[in-house]
Amino acid sequence: MEFLDQEKHWNNIYQTKALKDLSWYQPTPETSLNFFKEFKVPLTAKIIDIGGGDSFLVDHLLDLGYTDISVLDISEAALNRAKQRLGKRSENVKWIVANAASFKPKEKYDFWHDRAAFHFLTEVDQISNYVDFAGKNINSDGILVIGTFSEQGPKKCSGIDIKQYSETSMEETFNPFFERINSVTVDHKTPSNTIQNFTFCSFRKA
Repeated sequence: MEFLDQEKHWNNIYQTKALKDLSWYQPTPETSLNFFKEFKVPLTAKIIDIGGGDSFLVDHLLDLGYTDISVLDISEAALNRAKQRLGKRSENVKWIVANAASFKPKEKYDFWHDRAAFHFLTEVDQISNYVDFAGKNINSDGILVIGTFSEQGPKKCSGIDIKQYSETSMEETFNPFFERINSVTVDHKTPSNTIQNFTFCSFRKA
């Protein structure tokens, strides 16, 4: 699916479905927030949430006092919903409309978070571009957290093929730039009461 087709696809989803009806709906992103606690991420750290859409992670980070947050998504409609929800607080966030497969950061980050965007990159060049961009734009000793469907998880999401990952395959993918710290598997219960199994891996810039 080409970029414009992907953009149209995701904008249509966010323009026609309520947040609570989306499979990735998560009022409190506990797994993601636990990584911030585990690594004692400073409130002044430069943070980017890849594929953040209109998720609630940014709300929680603002509540915690983080001051330098960027949220990237291919869907402008998704980001606009998050802005509307946050109101005046949205002015404290940097919003980036871009495809994760071709995103070229303009600054370096201390904490790079991605829950369920990376697994939509299924072509070798898309994956290598992502790893390269992350490797070159995360500060020395910075943290990378990636969450994807596991090998026991779904093979599609929103009608699009995804690439499943195990702890081992995730480590091998990011090995050129990063050293894995730890991994967890998590069951996410969707609003329709189905279970999606995720692999979350944390890495430190090598």
